[in-house]
Amino acid sequence: MTRAPRRDLLAGLTVAIVALPLALGFGVASGLGAEAGLATAVVAGALAAVFGGSNLQVSGPTGAMTVVLVPIVAEYGPGGVLTVGLMAGGLLIVLALLRAGRSMRYVPAPVVEGFTFGIACVIALQQIPNALGVAAPEGDKVLVVAWRAVEEFMIAPNWTAVAITVGVAGLMLAGARLRPGVPFSVVAVAAATLAAQLFHLDGATPIGALPAGLPAPSLGFLDLSAVGSLLAPAVAVAALAALESLLSATVADGMTTGQKHDPDRELFGQGVANLAAPLFGGVPATAAIARTAVNVRTGAGSRLAALTHAGVLAVIVFAAAPLVSRIPLAALAGVLLATAVRMVEVGALRAMARATRSDAVVLVLTAVATLVLDLVLAVVIGLAVAGALALRAVAAEARVDRVDPYDDSVPDLLGSATYDKGTAPDLPGSATYDNGTAPDLPGSATYDNGTAPDLPGSATYGKSATGRTNSPTYNTEGGGRERTDATGQVVAYRIEGPLFFAGAHRSLLELGEISGVRVVILRMCRVTTVDATGALALKDTVHRLNGRGIVVLASGIRPGQRRALESVGALELLRREGREYATASEAFGGARERLATVGVGPARDGREASVAAATEEAAR
Repeated sequence: MTRAPRRDLLAGLTVAIVALPLALGFGVASGLGAEAGLATAVVAGALAAVFGGSNLQVSGPTGAMTVVLVPIVAEYGPGGVLTVGLMAGGLLIVLALLRAGRSMRYVPAPVVEGFTFGIACVIALQQIPNALGVAAPEGDKVLVVAWRAVEEFMIAPNWTAVAITVGVAGLMLAGARLRPGVPFSVVAVAAATLAAQLFHLDGATPIGALPAGLPAPSLGFLDLSAVGSLLAPAVAVAALAALESLLSATVADGMTTGQKHDPDRELFGQGVANLAAPLFGGVPATAAIARTAVNVRTGAGSRLAALTHAGVLAVIVFAAAPLVSRIPLAALAGVLLATAVRMVEVGALRAMARATRSDAVVLVLTAVATLVLDLVLAVVIGLAVAGALALRAVAAEARVDRVDPYDDSVPDLLGSATYDKGTAPDLPGSATYDNGTAPDLPGSATYDNGTAPDLPGSATYGKSATGRTNSPTYNTEGGGRERTDATGQVVAYRIEGPLFFAGAHRSLLELGEISGVRVVILRMCRVTTVDATGALALKDTVHRLNGRGIVVLASGIRPGQRRALESVGALELLRREGREYATASEAFGGARERLATVGVGPARDGREASVAAATEEAAR
């Protein structure tokens, strides 16, 4: 299993020491008791280590899962929680078989950071009753429960519990800064327990009696009539387990070299762990980021470390239950408060907030939704808002630019044999790239061999090597700069970016209002994607122009975009009478032919013919 078993055994022992107070605390916080937390850490921790997709992952009860379980306990009782865990395990196995693990990589970072910050706030609020030494008030809304606990404390203050909580949390936070390698959570809990026993502190309510061992596996909790009503909570638990486990595995991979987790196998391992844990009275489990990080930092290199962690906790369950039962609940509250504080990475939050306005909105919205709604709904809201903002940003990239219809120095079919006249292939870094003839700076004197600099309005724009101007006139009607031929009858537009539902109509709005010309050339080489909505918008634009007697020609349509255009009839409309061309130069040739048929200019002489025809028409 490993080439360095001693390091793995030491890492597993260290993680077990760190995990003990957390398992007890999260078991108590879930409402099923400290014994449920220990059973989860032992059973789920061992099975996830064996069947999971990461060599370094440590699983067990977590704060995020506790947040989801509290309202389930309040509504369905302990049996409902165990049933939900069993169902969630089955759902996770189904997700693994469907190979859904890889889809989790698409969760945006602001959603993860906002989710984590919201969980930290919820965990801290959940500890208020035990930290103040009062019985947990009724309710499933963490803000309401915390406020009621404060009201009870004001009536009958318990300063002993407050002092123990503050002392444990303070020692953990200060110790982590001074000596990161020392498990101060165990030191602080041991000191608080010793003080409570020596000084007979009545305000330090202990955990209470624990069973000396794991219970026999049983399905006695299962109520088949309640399965239907528990499906939604089970989906929420499974989604959270998948999200947190795969996020933790990604973090573990980033902390090491040569380690890479299998996301689908990780989902399978978590599914097996959650199928088994309820049989022993354990709560739903997931991977724990903090314990996984401790495992990696202490030198773990294989699954043996996580298995050792589960084994050490099993020994504690069987041999030290009487000692563990004396730990004050306020001490566990201090452990979880410190854990919540350490979950918040201020630097990451600040970076996300400063990145873009969209990232800041997603982060804040996800955090608030986590705090006031529920965790899964918060993630859904975060993903939905992030997706909407991303679509908006992508749609904003779409643009329609008026270009010189004669400028074919950059043909529409990128990668074709004639691209840049064969002097500058599309792939930078290729053997023939530029060949020294096409500098990288558009607008430079020699760009495209000096025939067509890319900066419209520059002194040499559209001039050939001999200094002769290729595009004779500007049409400035309407406040824009529109390149046309000498007769003003041909205008070209280059469509860039995505042509899809989020912005197609806005992008093509200007095109549909064109008037005073005979031919419109649409250069589509830079269209990145086309969907049905975009294709319909393009078809509608062509129809409107055709209705005013304007011929529409298209060039540079990519093969991958033809299916959408064909499906709505847009491509058929463009192909009619040869209106689709491979390159811009061919499209301009088609425009000349159409002008020649109406007597605007003969096709044989190109631009000069158009100029002559315009002159003759003016003379008449």
